[in-house]
Amino acid sequence: MTMTASRIQASAKALPGRARSRFSPGEAGGGLARAGIQVLAVAAFFAAWEIGVRTGTISGFLVGQPSGIFANFGRFIADGSLFVDAGYTALEAIVGFAIGTLVGTTLGLSLWYSENVARIVEPFVIALNSVPKIALAPLIILWFGTGYSAKIALVIAMTAIVALITAYQAARDSDKDLQRLLASMGADKHRIFYKAVIPSSLPAVIATFRINIGFALVGAVVGEFISSQHGLGHLVFTASNLYDLNTVWVGLFSLMILGFALYHLVNFIERRVLPWKQEQTSRQVAA
Repeated sequence: MTMTASRIQASAKALPGRARSRFSPGEAGGGLARAGIQVLAVAAFFAAWEIGVRTGTISGFLVGQPSGIFANFGRFIADGSLFVDAGYTALEAIVGFAIGTLVGTTLGLSLWYSENVARIVEPFVIALNSVPKIALAPLIILWFGTGYSAKIALVIAMTAIVALITAYQAARDSDKDLQRLLASMGADKHRIFYKAVIPSSLPAVIATFRINIGFALVGAVVGEFISSQHGLGHLVFTASNLYDLNTVWVGLFSLMILGFALYHLVNFIERRVLPWKQEQTSRQVAA
């Protein structure tokens, strides 16, 4: 009996982190506890804010008031205008993010093929990256007009350079030993690229997606600030001109929620593309 129990314990220790974490009630309980603390912290923050405004300690004119913010949230949700504005901003951000990240990542990885070309292109990439992308907004609006295409082009400008630089650096830092091993086995440059460079670069590329979420939303909102009839940026810009701080906060909180949703979308993509990384993280947590 003792021998059997020992074997069961050894088998349990040998299970992958993902399998063990699936049956870990302690981890699930810890996650619920953290979520509860986070909800309580947010509730306490808004309660203190509301009390400060009602007692006159905080100026509601300068910072708004939670009760007014929630009232505006309910009104905009009821008439559907918040969903329309969020939809415009989400569409601009997602399309521009997808195109900019895809183009930048493809170009960055492709520079691995030729070190000479990479050295020629690198100064121009650095120069473009040093220019604040918001400064390009008037030119983009002038070139593309005031419709969707201008906002999407601005989002592409915000995200493509970041993706390019990150992908190029990840390709340069990819596993050299594996590349030499494949070359010694007769693999050509294309096979080395697909078998060694891309898999080694994927974690850095996926990490760039998270950074580019923020840049994509910034690009969409800035475009809506300059010229737009819809979108969360238009909502914030119009409300700020009217000194309606409660509506400004509605737009800002909506942008936070949208960014949060896009962040979890990237996490979903990461779990699909890099399942081994999720298992490695689970093993580290379990340890």
